[in-house]
Amino acid sequence: MTALDSIVGGRERVLIHQKKEWGEILLGFESKNRFELRDERGERLGYAAEEAHGVGQWFLRNLFGRCRKATIHVYDRAGQKLGRGEKPFRWFFHRMEVWDGDVRLGAVQRKWSLLHRVFAVENAAGQEVMELKSPLFRIWTFTLRFQGAAAGVIRKKWGGLLKEMFTDADVFGLEVEPHVPVEVRKLLLVATFLVDFTCFENNQGGFNLFRLFE
Repeated sequence: MTALDSIVGGRERVLIHQKKEWGEILLGFESKNRFELRDERGERLGYAAEEAHGVGQWFLRNLFGRCRKATIHVYDRAGQKLGRGEKPFRWFFHRMEVWDGDVRLGAVQRKWSLLHRVFAVENAAGQEVMELKSPLFRIWTFTLRFQGAAAGVIRKKWGGLLKEMFTDADVFGLEVEPHVPVEVRKLLLVATFLVDFTCFENNQGGFNLFRLFE
């Protein structure tokens, strides 16, 4: 078993609950991202957090937003590091490299699309193994296609069994079909963080037509 297996191995669903910090709630400024990872019964699996280094990092977050360079670390329940996602600075076509412990698993790459939000999941050799696509006018949902067939969904505002436990605006649900290999599941876990970074992080309340084409 490798490091990230303890989070996604043998599970068809993982909930990713973003924890708001007081600075963001009260002032409207972005502070470092923190997440709780739980199974569908609400049991805590681990955590994830964006690496941050003082006032300079805070300034870059608020100046460059989703374009900034960032690293998300994934931890188990005891606080041991399991893996990470590394996002380089980019204006467009955002990307995140995925690491399981010290082993590079692959990457998640934003693709050009006129009417949809599309991401490619790549293995360590750079081959596309899965596509994430947000259907037109369903900006909260990304369908997963593996080997040409539907294989799951990443959904913000997840409304499953734990709807009463969390404010659903802060929860991503990762749902994957049983036949999807565990190596791809680990890539999808980190892909959820990139989706949040690039599609939802800087959005304010309400509907904005231009979000459909971001």
